[in-house]
Amino acid sequence: MMKNRKNEYVEVLDTTLRDGEQTPGVAFTPSEKLEIAKLLIGRVRVDRLELGSARVSDGEREAVKTILEWAEQHGSLDAMEILGFIDSGKSVDWIRGIGGRVVNLLAKGSEEHCRVQLRRTPQQHFDETLSEIAYAKSQGLSVNVYLEDWSRGMRDNLGYVYEFLKRLADQPVERIMLPDTLGVLTPQETFEFIGLVRRYFPEMRLDFHGHNDYGLVTANSLAAVMAGVSGVHTTINGLGERTGNQPLAQLAVVVNDMTDRRMRVVELELQHSSELVQNISGKRCGWNTPVVGADVFTQTCGVHADGDKKGGLYVNLLLPERFGRQRDYALGKLSGKASLEQNLDRIGVELSPDTRQKVLQEIIRLGDRKKNVAPSDLPFIIANVLRTPLASRLKVTDYEVMTCAGGSPRARVVVELDGRAIESRATGDGGYDAFVKALRKSLKQLGVAMPKLLDYQVRIPPGGKTDALVEATISWAGKDGVLVTTGVDPDQVAAAILATEKMLNLII
Repeated sequence: MMKNRKNEYVEVLDTTLRDGEQTPGVAFTPSEKLEIAKLLIGRVRVDRLELGSARVSDGEREAVKTILEWAEQHGSLDAMEILGFIDSGKSVDWIRGIGGRVVNLLAKGSEEHCRVQLRRTPQQHFDETLSEIAYAKSQGLSVNVYLEDWSRGMRDNLGYVYEFLKRLADQPVERIMLPDTLGVLTPQETFEFIGLVRRYFPEMRLDFHGHNDYGLVTANSLAAVMAGVSGVHTTINGLGERTGNQPLAQLAVVVNDMTDRRMRVVELELQHSSELVQNISGKRCGWNTPVVGADVFTQTCGVHADGDKKGGLYVNLLLPERFGRQRDYALGKLSGKASLEQNLDRIGVELSPDTRQKVLQEIIRLGDRKKNVAPSDLPFIIANVLRTPLASRLKVTDYEVMTCAGGSPRARVVVELDGRAIESRATGDGGYDAFVKALRKSLKQLGVAMPKLLDYQVRIPPGGKTDALVEATISWAGKDGVLVTTGVDPDQVAAAILATEKMLNLII
């Protein structure tokens, strides 16, 4: 086995496509798996991928085989790994039959799992594992070995783990994978247990595979890196069973910023990969998820905005530019003069001290009513404060959106730009989709390009009745970053149309 040197890069085995698919409600199609694999290898630059499990289903076989064929064409076949089982060669044959080169054999890292689940004595299980390794090697496969429930094995019966590792030490195994299967370790235990393994078996190449049941997975992965493991297993957004696995983005920044080691992962691709997997999996990240959450680079407190303006006092190494993002200063009841000034500078607007104070008071008033004030709302608030109507060059002067049973929704839209009115009609998959398609026709004639819609959210007050106001918040791909506009109306489609009209006036 290769010797583990502490100054090496930390390898990443990303298991989004295998362990991540154990997230409740997540099942990737073959084309989705391929898309994620291409992203992780080609752009994010993770070192290795765990594609799936042997002998699961015909769909799994098709998906894994497709990825392996792509990987062979792009010279990364050796980085593609598949979970296999101690099953008298059946997993090895399955993997070899679809063109795989690496098997991650799942063995038992605790005596309890060995005796209760497998109903084997330790000696029987060790012998069967070694036999499986020999067969895999005879078929031309590289072998890694998972020691499932290793963390509790170390706690409950260190002798069992030691004897198993001693048997594996002389085998042609590339890596020993050490899972905290139920996420029960503390960082101190992780450091001590891996330290023991490295002391007894210094030549072993070790991976750590953490779970997040107690919310300690990143701390445990950090401890594992500091203890000298060669690699750590991750998933995008921490997907996985129960509370999930080690999130890739958090591991990357922790290793790069808090250790003397590095990762090859491209930080600029972390946000994109997170958003892609959110969209494909249907599992959204929390607004405060480190690195990739929607609000993690937003300062709300006016004191913080003031400190940043005067000297970057509330900035750490996690600069948003590392991830292709920017720092925002939220506007609301906690805003101060500095928060407003940061946003005015961004949109290039100068106000007199008196007007600026009036605008700030209006922002605070809206914040007290729990109104979200986006930077793009500032021109409208300023116009209201000045009692001067905002010049709207483009107006949706009339529209009809109709939906009926058994037919496609259709829309008629009249758009006016600088006095020139254009009417268009279209059908769509929904009311707003039909509106946008008709709008695009009119805008094309007016020489206006419609930006790409990135996200569409609708909100009503908790417990709201059918006549409640609807807030439609839409994110667009602007020239200088993401543009967010909001429309409010009792009708959901009308609220979205207002948000769209606001966006168009901002970009022209």
